[in-house]
Amino acid sequence: MNDIPFKSMPETSVAGGLEPDAHGQAALLLAESILHALVETKVLSVDGALSVIQTTCEVKVEVAERTGESNGRMQESLELLRAIFASFEVDKQ
Repeated sequence: MNDIPFKSMPETSVAGGLEPDAHGQAALLLAESILHALVETKVLSVDGALSVIQTTCEVKVEVAERTGESNGRMQESLELLRAIFASFEVDKQ
């Protein structure tokens, strides 16, 4: 991992004062990258990736409702998943 270029970023504030969770960002990026790699290596079709993302959205809603998560937080998660979905829809064309 020493050859991965890490860039020191200046500290900045974000709207609302809360930055996104670093662990969550890394996990989401990794998951999206794995899906793209599976499609690129033809282990998974684009339609298969889209199905996985759609199922993830459905599960997210169910879990959010069961745990009492705020609608706003749930929608933030769904927007991130929709962006990933859109990146695969482009590949389908």
